Amino acid sequence: MVKKPDTNKARLKRHKRVRSKISGTAECPRLNVFRSTNNIYAQLIDDVKGITLASASSLDKEIDVYGGNKDAARKVGELIAKRAADKGITDVVFDRGGYIFHGRVKELAEGAREGGLKF
Repeated sequence: MVKKPDTNKARLKRHKRVRSKISGTAECPRLNVFRSTNNIYAQLIDDVKGITLASASSLDKEIDVYGGNKDAARKVGELIAKRAADKGITDVVFDRGGYIFHGRVKELAEGAREGGLKF
């Protein structure tokens, strides 16, 4: 019998490995990405204090499209960049959350860069 690999378990292992190397501060927070099948979420996290500085997701009222595609991911990236600019944040550390930098994760990153975030 062939067993299907647990992809989420492998992603969490990759995420743990990445998190051992990067950390966010108040001046340069961590831009964390979580991707589900129907939505995408982004947070700016200060790991020193352990608080979320800003967040955006495809469930927000400003995003009026289906949340599980590239268009929504780009809009979420632009929205998190706008919310970061409101708080005076320009530099971030990108945390892809163990996901491959491809597709929706890449679109979110490009949208955030277009919005003015540097990483």
